Amino acid sequence: MTISSSLNAGVAGLAANANRLATIADNIANSSTFGYKRAETDFHSVVFNRSNAANYTAGGVRTTSTRLIDDRGPLISTTNPTDIAIDGRGFFPATTLTAAQSEQPGAYPLVLMTTGSFRPDNEGILRSALGHVLMGWPAASDGSVGSPPRDTAVGLEPVRIYENQYVSNPTNQMKLGVNLPAAQSQSTATGTPIDFTIEYFTNLGGSHDLTFTFTPTVPAAGASNEWTMTISDSATSAGPIGEYTVTFNDTQSAGGTLASVTTVSGGVYDPLTGTLPLTVAGGTISLEVGRIGLPSGMTQIDSPFAPVSVSKNGSGVATLTGVEVDPQGFLNAIYDQGFSRRIYQIPVIDVANANGLVTLAEQSYGITQASGTPYLWDSGTGPTGTLVGFAREESATDVAGELTQLIQTQRAYSSNAKVIQTVDEMLQETTNLKR
Repeated sequence: MTISSSLNAGVAGLAANANRLATIADNIANSSTFGYKRAETDFHSVVFNRSNAANYTAGGVRTTSTRLIDDRGPLISTTNPTDIAIDGRGFFPATTLTAAQSEQPGAYPLVLMTTGSFRPDNEGILRSALGHVLMGWPAASDGSVGSPPRDTAVGLEPVRIYENQYVSNPTNQMKLGVNLPAAQSQSTATGTPIDFTIEYFTNLGGSHDLTFTFTPTVPAAGASNEWTMTISDSATSAGPIGEYTVTFNDTQSAGGTLASVTTVSGGVYDPLTGTLPLTVAGGTISLEVGRIGLPSGMTQIDSPFAPVSVSKNGSGVATLTGVEVDPQGFLNAIYDQGFSRRIYQIPVIDVANANGLVTLAEQSYGITQASGTPYLWDSGTGPTGTLVGFAREESATDVAGELTQLIQTQRAYSSNAKVIQTVDEMLQETTNLKR
């Protein structure tokens, strides 16, 4: 009887609008939840007796609810450098605190997030207040990450920050831009050597000095434009670590620039880079003295000796003062000696169908067959967005739109209730026919 199908359609309408009300209520309740992705309820009609035009049977309605994970909320700035969000498409990797504390490499369950607020706990693990732990590829001491696999989470580790640990920052690069007085290489000069000292730092944070002695070659007549550069290391008493014969141009076009650097002892000069390797205590320093014919580096013009451009890297023992995430996804440790060092790289994960991910607690998501295989990109490359520090992603809920749908749902629910009331009255009239 078609009147009975009307009753069933009304009941189905009440249930469908109740489901829609549930998603609206959830969206409004989470309008201030960082990283929340709004849920949406879609209605689908149910059709019976398609070939029977004489008697129409109401099929009613059914609903499906979807979490719109690919929706993005606006980003806001914060004061915590390890508040992380993604400006664009993609997710960053995280795991559970229990797994991170188990210290079993390769056994970390992977969850995906679009935003999170992380701070180091008492073990140095960078975690959120809800127990998610940030994951990344650890960097080597020189800041390189290597070539980790991109289609699997193997290789990712919980990010640990050791705030109370001392680190060394050895010197491995040095630039020697000095001017040697041209008058000292002429026949009227006294041939007095010139000493110049530069401090450097060892692998253990110790401080030593490199002493450069420049001795001019005094000719019997005219100018030699030649100097002997001897380099001594205060960390060793075995004699000079390098000796070089340096000559300069006196032509009109290239006057004062390097003409040649001949190795007497020590590392061999490379004319392509203008550098020579110095073996010092604990390692090697690449000393840049300049390229042939160019005005950078060492020069010889008619002016007093002057350290025009002298620089080096390295510092004494340093302690960590903070960390920050750069747009390339590198987590950099910042030290009180004024330098920074890469310690982790945080990839951005992309899947073919973001809405196919399974929704987990606290705005995190899990991989499923419907989502597709994950791929780990460098931040800002491929289809992915850029990692942003000092930022959080706000809720994707549009409160004004949800309130509008709330009014529509209320009206639809009332209308379906009216259908049920009308069917009840019609059935009552049918019952009264017996009287």
